[in-house]
Amino acid sequence: MEQGFELWANPSSPHGEGRKAKSALEDARDRVKAALSWDGEVIFTSGASEALAIGLQRAKVDHRIVSAVEHDAVFRAAPDAAIFSDDAVLDARTIFAVQHVNSETGVINPVAQMAQTVKPTGAVLLSDCSQSAGKIALPDADMAVVSAHKFGGPIGMGALLVRDFNLLNPIGGHERGYRQGTENLPGAMGMAAALEAGDWQTTPQDRAWFADAVKGDALSIGDQVDYIAALTHPTLSAQALLIRLDAVGFAVSAGSACSSGTLKKSRVLDAFGVSDDVAARTIRVSIGWSTTREELERFADRWASLT
Repeated sequence: MEQGFELWANPSSPHGEGRKAKSALEDARDRVKAALSWDGEVIFTSGASEALAIGLQRAKVDHRIVSAVEHDAVFRAAPDAAIFSDDAVLDARTIFAVQHVNSETGVINPVAQMAQTVKPTGAVLLSDCSQSAGKIALPDADMAVVSAHKFGGPIGMGALLVRDFNLLNPIGGHERGYRQGTENLPGAMGMAAALEAGDWQTTPQDRAWFADAVKGDALSIGDQVDYIAALTHPTLSAQALLIRLDAVGFAVSAGSACSSGTLKKSRVLDAFGVSDDVAARTIRVSIGWSTTREELERFADRWASLT
């Protein structure tokens, strides 16, 4: 990112300094593609929310269908979208959005298998990969959403991965005409570097140890990743848990970070069939790229002592 700040010029400007910045931006774009094994196009954005808005609002479709457990940003981007059901009609005029890894429970949705069903219909498959990119392989979707800070990159940086620009209506401006606003060169370079580094302070064995330490209180909902857990306390409310854990230095949330300030029941937990009583005592615990084994051990001890 420091190198990007030194190239203080608009990458879309035709002068010499602008061309230098443009070259660095395209290098970062190629590095992101390589790190994610993506052979399509990359539109840099200000984060996952903007990427979702571009994909859902500007896809060349008439109908939008989303899964019931999507992040709130999906419903803000497509407020009139239909919730997927067994009788949903998928065709060439439809976009279907489904998370790869759920942000509140860590559940891995079988997007790769869904793609095999969706592709013959001609529908566009968009997968929110904010919680999986840089950690597990991306699914074979037509569009994928990536958030840099989820894998140690800069905050306020993300991307919409698109198989083919023809899937979207252009609006002019930057990023091949698919996004307005001057490109964030330092952010793009930082995002590429974070993906290439792929640093985790914990090992798979550390995360397996943590899962075993809290398994008695963890919601088990199908296949889940080892870095997100939904923990339910026997008696304390989610808000009480947040306050007590925050007081001793642990940053956790109730629901997704974008909606955890509310007191209403998590829409996601409700869609997963979690009862009101259990949901009211459930928090989300995420293991970040910088989390250490010592921190996991301290949390497990503190969690066991909460009464």
